[in-house]
Amino acid sequence: MNLSNRVAVITGAGSGIGRATALTMARRGCHLALADIDEAGALDTARTAQTLGVRATAHRLDVADRAAVAAFPEIVRKAHQRVDLLMNNAGVALGGTFEQVSEGDFDWLMEINFHGVVRMTRAFLPLLHGSDDARIVNVSSIYGIITPPGQAAYSASKFAVRGFSNVLRHELEGSTVGVSVVHPGGVATSIAKNARVPAGAPGDEIARGRKTMEKLLRMPPEQAGEIIVRGIEKRQARILVGSDAKAAAVLERLAPVGYWNLLKKAIKR
Repeated sequence: MNLSNRVAVITGAGSGIGRATALTMARRGCHLALADIDEAGALDTARTAQTLGVRATAHRLDVADRAAVAAFPEIVRKAHQRVDLLMNNAGVALGGTFEQVSEGDFDWLMEINFHGVVRMTRAFLPLLHGSDDARIVNVSSIYGIITPPGQAAYSASKFAVRGFSNVLRHELEGSTVGVSVVHPGGVATSIAKNARVPAGAPGDEIARGRKTMEKLLRMPPEQAGEIIVRGIEKRQARILVGSDAKAAAVLERLAPVGYWNLLKKAIKR
């Protein structure tokens, strides 16, 4: 897929993987409609992209807001006239076991991480069908491949994104719209630091969990953005970001039930 002079919509574009991928696309000559609930972050990414010679607009968008998402395609169409690529990247994290996490917090995460992907896809598919070469890129996670304890809500949402993406790819076969699902491993973003924690969870347990997560988040977002964009250009159905994601995918395939016992030992080391 040649990204030059294409138009990409990216959610969660104000920081982390979304920002890095947006700027990597800008260097390929791709125009950008950048959305984030953090409008200042989206605007900063847009301004940086503009210095690379592309048209970039910034939009405040909460992907959990049905009305706002439904209205967004027309806003983008007026600004850019077309859409060739939709990257559903916006996401949040929530620590805690299933019994610790409240129903409200579980639903909050699913509204953003999964239902946000579904409603953005539904909203933009008509515009994507109007492109001669379009793609939907849904960001899952390494936790959409493996299921560590303490990630019940997050892992459930990322497996849902993976399943939705795979079905959508089959349903859109023969059309001009392709589908990629991205599984980032440990990318050094602020998602762990900003993760919501269950009310009443022990403070030492929270600190221990964050320390473990931060130790695993090592890849620079810029490197992740380059891997993702190369995968899009190659029209890859599945884009694994990092050696940890690749290893997890192999382990889960070889030992779909027993892989966690092997991973526990590796994490402790």
